[in-house]
Amino acid sequence: MTEVPARERLMDAAVEAFAERGFHATTTRDISTRAGMSPAALYVHHASKEQLLYEISSAGHLNTRHMLADAYASTADPVARLATMQFEFTKWHAVHSKRARVVQYEISALTPEHRREVAGHRRDIERIYQDAIREGADKGVFEIEDVPGTALALISMAIDLVRWYQPDGPRTPDSVAQLYADLALRAVGARTA
Repeated sequence: MTEVPARERLMDAAVEAFAERGFHATTTRDISTRAGMSPAALYVHHASKEQLLYEISSAGHLNTRHMLADAYASTADPVARLATMQFEFTKWHAVHSKRARVVQYEISALTPEHRREVAGHRRDIERIYQDAIREGADKGVFEIEDVPGTALALISMAIDLVRWYQPDGPRTPDSVAQLYADLALRAVGARTA
């Protein structure tokens, strides 16, 4: 069995600590202890606790942005496209619920520069959703008037599941993702053949 690199152990420990206690209540000692390292270890691999949060947040947003872009490109059918996007986006938030909670809800702890960068990733995600919804409306298979508002609602629905989702609970990531994909199609008034 290969040992997990120190940098990755610190990131995983930070996710656990930030998800449990929040960024501000978590100390660098908390993170290092969870990673099984000395209190100074964090500074060997990361410039600060905020830099660690930024790396977690940026990676999470980039991962979901790439995943959505792949889902968008996977089909020309607007109904299948939106369903796939909502399924994958929701499933990622369920499978990675602790990491997603940190990625989505600790953004205010980032420096203004880091917050602007992450906000840019969020705008990219919104644009992918808006493009998918707008294309469906243009093709006459979605009945929707407020494309930006609907895109935000669908994104928010998936993101917010991290507030209640329990990996050991009665719902699986796939079952929640399928439910949310179905709800997304209802929200846009999708017409299927």
